[in-house]
Amino acid sequence: MWILFALLAALFAALTSILAKIGIENVNSNLAVAVRTCVVLIMAWGMVFITGKQSEIADITQKSWIFLILSGCATGLSWLFFFKALQIGDVSKVVPIDKLSVVITMVLAFIILEESLNAKTIIGGILITIGTLLFVL
Repeated sequence: MWILFALLAALFAALTSILAKIGIENVNSNLAVAVRTCVVLIMAWGMVFITGKQSEIADITQKSWIFLILSGCATGLSWLFFFKALQIGDVSKVVPIDKLSVVITMVLAFIILEESLNAKTIIGGILITIGTLLFVL
């Protein structure tokens, strides 16, 4: 089931880039991120209330709060930079570079989370990097 959710995430991420590129025409990229963030906020809290999980907010540990807040800051910065790049660059070049986050995530997972690396992971990361360079150059 996780594969279906991952594929849907990829589909909607692709739509995000296309819709955002159209939407930010003649709009400040930071303002565009703020509008997008409000929509995401409403949708996220809507899902919390639809699934009845709002009472679990008291169960979130201090450590989880800290890392969720840091993750939110990283997401916000990612969106701000992505939208600015999208506003001034071609979608077909901005998105592949943005997707280098896959390779960076793999490296950080190895360093910070001590996840194992194997030949398939290394080769996959190298191929993603090469593919990105082919799109951009």
